[in-house]
Amino acid sequence: MAKLYFRHGTMGSAKTLNLLAVAHSYQLQGKKVMILKPALDTRFGEAAVRSRSGLEKPADLLVNAQSRLDPKDLAQLSCILVDEAQFLAPEFVEHLRSVSRDFDIPVICYGLRTDFKTELFAGSKRLLELSDAIEEIKNTCHYCNKKAIFNARLIGGIVVSEGPQVLLGAEETYLPVCPYCYEAHKHASQSPSLENASPKLDSAPLDS
Repeated sequence: MAKLYFRHGTMGSAKTLNLLAVAHSYQLQGKKVMILKPALDTRFGEAAVRSRSGLEKPADLLVNAQSRLDPKDLAQLSCILVDEAQFLAPEFVEHLRSVSRDFDIPVICYGLRTDFKTELFAGSKRLLELSDAIEEIKNTCHYCNKKAIFNARLIGGIVVSEGPQVLLGAEETYLPVCPYCYEAHKHASQSPSLENASPKLDSAPLDS
């Protein structure tokens, strides 16, 4: 029986590069894959699935809460790959789980686990609840050598803790951080004594 996979990691952990490598491996063997991405993600163009290394492939389908995969499109399919899975609607995650079981096709979803407030995205939450296999793509903190598990949001180079959950961006907007550096920079940005100092995330690394 095929499985639903959730491979999560922080910003900059090469999730999309991993997805593109898996797609390439299947295609080298003459196997058919389908690449999906949420219609919400338009950072690199409407249908582009692009890694920070510069590799890119077009998505086969842009999905939203109402999307459903046509059984005719699943014929001879060896794998379904999903980029930016944190933006999936919970009901579409449920649909992907059904596809993996009813059509015996592995579905591998790549995405963030939590947002800049350390809160689960709706799509990630449902994936954590329903996935047959959950794997972490590890990354190191921007400041030290500890494992990064959170994503810090920057506005004008300053860490912020308020704002909408979804704000599309890449390195100029988010950095991977460990829990210690996340708390230190968050508290520094909120400190009245530093109100005029404009603390930046490009300051010297914190001690490990």
